[in-house]
Amino acid sequence: MTLTLPTPQSPLNIGTRGSPLALAQAYETRARLSAAFDLPSEAFTIVVIKTTGDRIIDRPLKEIGGKGLFTREIEDAMLQGDIDIAVHSMKDMPVLQPDGLLIDTYLPREDNRDAFIALDGSGLKDLAEGATVGTSSLRRHAQLMNRRPDLNIVEFRGNLQTRLKKLGDGVAEATFLAMAGLNRLKMDDVPRTAIETDDMLPAVAQGAIGIERRADDSRMAEMLEAIHDGPTGQRLAAERAFLKALDGSCETPIAGLAELNGGILYLRGEVLRVDGSDTVYDAASGPIEDGAEMGRVMAAKLLAEAGEGFFDWR
Repeated sequence: MTLTLPTPQSPLNIGTRGSPLALAQAYETRARLSAAFDLPSEAFTIVVIKTTGDRIIDRPLKEIGGKGLFTREIEDAMLQGDIDIAVHSMKDMPVLQPDGLLIDTYLPREDNRDAFIALDGSGLKDLAEGATVGTSSLRRHAQLMNRRPDLNIVEFRGNLQTRLKKLGDGVAEATFLAMAGLNRLKMDDVPRTAIETDDMLPAVAQGAIGIERRADDSRMAEMLEAIHDGPTGQRLAAERAFLKALDGSCETPIAGLAELNGGILYLRGEVLRVDGSDTVYDAASGPIEDGAEMGRVMAAKLLAEAGEGFFDWR
């Protein structure tokens, strides 16, 4: 069957959140599809969908329902046929998609490290005792408390620009952002210190863009295959299997990173108590094709070592 390509008269609808970073990711997806099929940008429409997570920014995610709050309305639009594909930051994605939807396309992964942001350009080690740091990430909160229990951590919800404004307003002396977001938005003027993964393991799938489609949409499957990055997919297969086996959510401090070297996949994983008082870590390596099983095995090992009650809030 001949592939029917989109045209300006019958465009392909790309769903996304409306933040500058989400739009940049949607534009990158459009550019890659446009180049792969020699299509004008007018053959694609960017459809901005406001999610519950975007509307409620004054409460922690754990209080309002978790990561799915950034995807639910977008996925509903796709199931209803209002959009053809959706572009997501994979670190924000639940490990399970609604029936009828799947993610099997990933763009090349950006820098997966965390960035420490202080307007004076200082680093994490330069923070005075008792300094205030803002973050909405339970993982970063736990990792920071594990390393610097003297610090005061405050909630810092909102998109990248909102968090930078809060920093400028003096709500906190420093915060964390993803290097990937800063790079994608070309925000070279923001003072940052990249935190090496040996010092602070990132969120599972940090730096990766995933594209969701309807499972029965063979046209989209064929088009997206042209822009899929295989190595990113191999890395995320291990990381997301690890996360799924841990029953990971925004209420659980989990970090994980898979890296490739030749035909070998190296996987590191960490779970932490929510107050940072304890951490359990493991590393493993094996053939790339065994990545998902490596993730599941590592998760089982860490859960057994952590023991009952490890993630309890009290």
